[in-house]
Amino acid sequence: MPAFLLQKIRRWITTLKRNIQVIFRVNEAEYGILRQNAAKAKFSQAAYLRSLIMGYVPRQPPSADFYAMTKELRAIGNRMNQIAARANATGFFLAEEYAENARRLFNSIVKIREAVVLPDKMT
Repeated sequence: MPAFLLQKIRRWITTLKRNIQVIFRVNEAEYGILRQNAAKAKFSQAAYLRSLIMGYVPRQPPSADFYAMTKELRAIGNRMNQIAARANATGFFLAEEYAENARRLFNSIVKIREAVVLPDKMT
């Protein structure tokens, strides 16, 4: 699930009409864990619990380095794609092989993003 979709889900959850209040008790240790996990995920405690209820375990957001690496990988992929298009037009270069490398690069970016950013679906 891409980051923009995750943001839309968060906005959708917050815009729902919530007219039912649920109150339950936890001990100090459980409350500490809840606060810590919600803070790591950059969620409010309520949003964190709602995410768990919906079947998702929020992850800690990745560092800025992750986004910088992803941006650089995308730039490399774009350059590869431009070269492949030019080579295909001139017939001078093995464009199919080069385009396949570009597709692999973009697929790797998606897998990295899924592994690092997106929440895990509870089973």
